[in-house]
Amino acid sequence: MPKIAVLQMTSGIDPEANADVLAGAVERAAGEGAEMLFTPEMSGLLDRDRKRAAPSIQREEDTAALTRVRNAAHKAGIWVSLGSLAVESEGTRWANRAFVIDPLGQIAARYDKIHMFDVDLASGESWRESNAYKSGAHVVTVDDTPVGKLGLTVCYDIRFPALFEALGRARCDSIAIPAAFTVPTGKAHWHVLQRARAIEASAFVVAAAQVGEHADGRRTYGHSLVIDPWGEVSLDMGGEKPGLGFADIDLARIAEVRAQVPSLANRCEIPK
Repeated sequence: MPKIAVLQMTSGIDPEANADVLAGAVERAAGEGAEMLFTPEMSGLLDRDRKRAAPSIQREEDTAALTRVRNAAHKAGIWVSLGSLAVESEGTRWANRAFVIDPLGQIAARYDKIHMFDVDLASGESWRESNAYKSGAHVVTVDDTPVGKLGLTVCYDIRFPALFEALGRARCDSIAIPAAFTVPTGKAHWHVLQRARAIEASAFVVAAAQVGEHADGRRTYGHSLVIDPWGEVSLDMGGEKPGLGFADIDLARIAEVRAQVPSLANRCEIPK
């Protein structure tokens, strides 16, 4: 039964400081016996001031957080699901990119966030992710991780069932949903959406989250979660502070749940 670690962060506007936190979490997770570490969306830099952030957003190979995590993973011999980083992409917009790193420090997979967070909330918060970030176009899964076949998503993706339908059809054992959820949307929808996605896919969900007051002025909801295929919450890290949490992933539970409620096997095409 693999043990995983989940990093709840309060990422800021200093990439080196964030990279220090990430590298330290890799070392500690491995030291505590975890086979895989999961980190939140925008682990390497969280800055809503795009002009200030621009000099820190670089090509993959020049991104400090990615380099530090790859080196730390290799040294510790642990897998890492690096929730996402802002990196240069083709054209004038950036990519909000998730990475899976193997115990040799190699990049096993990349996933660019598909759904852009373009919203105006009743709280007065307004977000236009698509102004700076280019949407991804591909569903991504990773075979043979410690949590089985892993499906990749990022934050706002959680609201779009078609993506999770595709991951369910791919028979993912686990799905990563790293996030930097706002407080209003988190209070309203975070737990129910995460549980629903686990139930629909009959899979584990691991949702590492940003938490608290950030240097750029935003506030995030926290409550990093691990949810089993029956929709039961096995880890909730709360909404107060950053830290490292641990959970055991009983992969045998997946087959048990799919035998009881074979919704994946019973799925039908809906007539148009």
